[in-house]
Amino acid sequence: LRGKDYGKSRMKYPDYTETESGLQYKDLREGSGPTPQPGELAVVDWAGFTIGYYGRIFEARNKPKGGSFEGNEKDFFRFHVGRDEVIPAFEEAVASMKLGGVRRIVVPPEIGYPDGNFNKQGPKPTTFSGQRALDFVLKNQGLIDKTLLFDIELLKIIPS
Repeated sequence: LRGKDYGKSRMKYPDYTETESGLQYKDLREGSGPTPQPGELAVVDWAGFTIGYYGRIFEARNKPKGGSFEGNEKDFFRFHVGRDEVIPAFEEAVASMKLGGVRRIVVPPEIGYPDGNFNKQGPKPTTFSGQRALDFVLKNQGLIDKTLLFDIELLKIIPS
């Protein structure tokens, strides 16, 4: 058993672009606006799945956010680009997206949640069941694949 991958080779998805860090991404919809700059506030909608563990969803996109109001943006996830507020993979993906774009990313554990803890860096699941599903995968000492998949939509960029 070499390393922590237990001899399992990393999945390469043929229609995804792989970066130096190991992040794989595919633009589901190319944005047409600017890309967020360091220090700017990125407002995103996101979904998260545990690829290696039955594709369990731990955060859903396009779900009602806080009642019956449409597009109430304060309930969307926000973070400052370049300030280590989110996991490295999320930061890398959003930093090169254009406003209005939707990107799917495959996140190997090395650039995912540090120490298997989603409380240290975002994005954090907003529901208890989502937190439980993610926590189960991240904290599992066994052979569960900790690779994650995110869909990210860049909704707004707020200048610093």
